[in-house]
Amino acid sequence: MNYRRLAHGAKFWFWVALFVAYSAAAVGIVMIDTADHRYQPLSVKSTTVAADEQQRRHGASQVAAVYRASSAMPFSTLPAGSTFQVVWPDGSTETMTVVDPASSSGIVPVPGSQQPAPRR
Repeated sequence: MNYRRLAHGAKFWFWVALFVAYSAAAVGIVMIDTADHRYQPLSVKSTTVAADEQQRRHGASQVAAVYRASSAMPFSTLPAGSTFQVVWPDGSTETMTVVDPASSSGIVPVPGSQQPAPRR
């Protein structure tokens, strides 16, 4: 009897864990934090949501290229039409859309998605 209760509980938690994992994978939000060591050599050190759009697009293109190169499947990561969120070095965030993955200016910001850095 105790074994049945334990088996039932294990099955229940297995399905709960599977559902949570599937839900997280299905959302597919990619967040790129430029404070990560991989992005330090790039020219995004002074980029914020207050910078001009061209500088933000260029910085987002650079971090997207590094993100693609470091993934297991670089040619299918961040395809055209996908969106990702960039956390700039000051902590401000912005959502970007990939228009052309092969172009250096193939990323455009989503209008109204800029969030300033939290006050410290």
